[in-house]
Parts: sequence; structure tokens; C-alpha cells
Amino acid sequence: MESQAAETGKRRAKLTQEELERERRKADLLLSRSRILQQLDESSNERYSELLRRSLAELDAQIAKLEA
Repeated sequence: MESQAAETGKRRAKLTQEELERERRKADLLLSRSRILQQLDESSNERYSELLRRSLAELDAQIAKLEA
């Protein structure tokens, strides 16, 4: 019985670790998104702006996937 409780505790710890990793990844993506928005606001080159918009869309998709 005791080993079963220990195993359950390990599974919870692992889940918590996975959740922490997901939150860290989301924070990284949000930081990148902020940086791209700033670069987009400052860009005067249309080709570069388009690249930034595509990058922004990809980041948004990754963020949405993490939130699902």
C-alpha cells in the first residue's frame, strides 16, 4: 500500500513538472511575441514586416496549442 502511495506521489510530481515546463514555455513565447510586436511597430521595410507577421502568427498558434 505504501509503495502505491509513493507511486501516486511521483506521478503528481511529474505532472506538476510538466505543468511548470508548459508555463515556462508559454512565458518564453509571450516574451518573443512582445519583442516581435515591438519590431513590427518600428519596421519600415514591408518585406521584413511580413516576415514578422508570419512569425507572430506562428507564435500565436504555439501559444494557443499550449493553452488547449
